[in-house]
Amino acid sequence: MDRAVSVLEILARLGEAGVTDIADELGVHKSTAFRLLGVLENRGLVGQAKDRGKYFLGAGVLRLAGAAAVRMDISQEGGPVCRELADELGETVNIAVLDDDAAVNIMQARGPASVTAQNWLGRRTPLHATSSGKVLLAHLPTTLREGLIARTLPRLTEHTVTGTVALRGDLETVVELGFAVAVEELEVGLAAVAAPVRGHDGKVIGALSASGPVYRLTEDRLTELAKRTVAAAVELSRRMGYGF
Repeated sequence: MDRAVSVLEILARLGEAGVTDIADELGVHKSTAFRLLGVLENRGLVGQAKDRGKYFLGAGVLRLAGAAAVRMDISQEGGPVCRELADELGETVNIAVLDDDAAVNIMQARGPASVTAQNWLGRRTPLHATSSGKVLLAHLPTTLREGLIARTLPRLTEHTVTGTVALRGDLETVVELGFAVAVEELEVGLAAVAAPVRGHDGKVIGALSASGPVYRLTEDRLTELAKRTVAAAVELSRRMGYGF
């Protein structure tokens, strides 16, 4: 892993380099350098100029850099929105982004009515059992979404939706309504709503959620939370450049 990263650093510094150059920089045999380059090329992290045999950084690096930039931007812009919504609702507010086959929370703010000190920051949660996850799932390209929901999904509580047909129906409703609701699907006693956050190109890049105990988040209360969470997600989307 260290050597692979070193290869990327060498190419970033030199612009392009051949196998011999990289082997010399790393202090390894040419066969080792060639193997490392092959792995990186298969992942799209390096490319090769066929006419010169030189290697250069590939488009995959830009993809990774772009994803990291989105996380940094949404964290920075989302902070004030999270805190304001948490203060307004009195509940816990999170921003989650897609992380492979899960949703990871990258921002959290607690409102004055929060009854738990549970920290969701940095926690990966299943897409099918959370409001944020359902928002992220619902807006994925069809092939990717279907691949994720067709797998065997863990039932975390008696309310967790695990069937492909039922989950597909849930996701269609998310798109129609503009928000997702999850009541005791991840944990007994926990309810949440989430709305999509869009980037400048209109693509969903995250989900803004508000959560709290089911005894306080009744059906009417969840409807009100959904309305306010959607409004806050629209504001965060605006901050991210959507609508300009």
